[in-house]
Amino acid sequence: MGYKIAVVGATGNVGREMLNILAERQFPVDEIVALASRRSLGTEVSFGDTTLKTKDLDTFDFTGWDIALFAVGSEATKQYAPKAAKAGCVVIDNSSLYRYDADIPLIVPEVNPQAIHGYAKKNIIANPNCSTAQMVVALKPLHDRAKIKRVVVSTYQSVSGSGKDAIDELWNQTKGMYVPGQEVEPSVYPKQIAFNVIPHIDVFMDSGDTKEEWKMVAETKKIVDPSIKVTATCVRVPVFVGHSESVNIETEEFLDEDEARDILRESPGILVVDKRENGGYVTPVECVGDYATFVSRIRQDVTVENGLNLWCVSDNLRKGAALNAVQIAELLGREVLKKG
Repeated sequence: MGYKIAVVGATGNVGREMLNILAERQFPVDEIVALASRRSLGTEVSFGDTTLKTKDLDTFDFTGWDIALFAVGSEATKQYAPKAAKAGCVVIDNSSLYRYDADIPLIVPEVNPQAIHGYAKKNIIANPNCSTAQMVVALKPLHDRAKIKRVVVSTYQSVSGSGKDAIDELWNQTKGMYVPGQEVEPSVYPKQIAFNVIPHIDVFMDSGDTKEEWKMVAETKKIVDPSIKVTATCVRVPVFVGHSESVNIETEEFLDEDEARDILRESPGILVVDKRENGGYVTPVECVGDYATFVSRIRQDVTVENGLNLWCVSDNLRKGAALNAVQIAELLGREVLKKG
């Protein structure tokens, strides 16, 4: 006996990836439905060897369905997620809408699986921001050993985090640089993204931080430990898929770089590739399509008493979004629903 699964926003980048990962990981599906807005009605999407035609989210009845994976924006989530939850279907939401609600668990299964039991308050579970998800997978095992006091992170985030239009903008701008008369002005981003980097993701806040930077702070505290101090600078880079992060960590206890490397090698969801030679590290191009969070460049930071530096890379459409949502569904099945 398997689960009845609904994928909401099935025609988008993350929704399609959710369907791919459910099939790849052989999630115990009894029945699956692809849901989308009315304008995408009938669009075909793949689930393993099967082709699904999308159905209308607006008229769909979630009664009798076990889990709904939501991959739509906050406005649509606000409208449809409570309906699904009220009908008894557990919502796993990829938008930012519910991440900071005290009654809704925010989960990265390798980090805080025990939080899964809090789903019952509202029948909703939140999926974290893509940049937070990969970072906390690397932070948690080090925090368990030496208690992290402070994190300084700079991100190098790919355009796929902004959706298909952003991917097209990078592609067309890049081509346009070489073809006179085919130059493409910025529309998704405030400045040119081709051959450039933009230190601006999401909206600016009164503090001077962007919302993306604030998310990394708030979500790390909720998922790992509220006592950790985090400061972030989030940067969009001309990479199609894969987010990278330079992470500086200050711990209460001294943690040797060799021990940190060994701890991370043994930690779930992490692959350490850390050779001090040409190419002995992972870049975004190499992580695409992989489940793992890759960690490289582990080294002591001698400018503080107990400091470490590391480089962290992951496929943002997978661990940063779709994979984490499916892993939450697997955890929910294992710990609570127990049907598969």
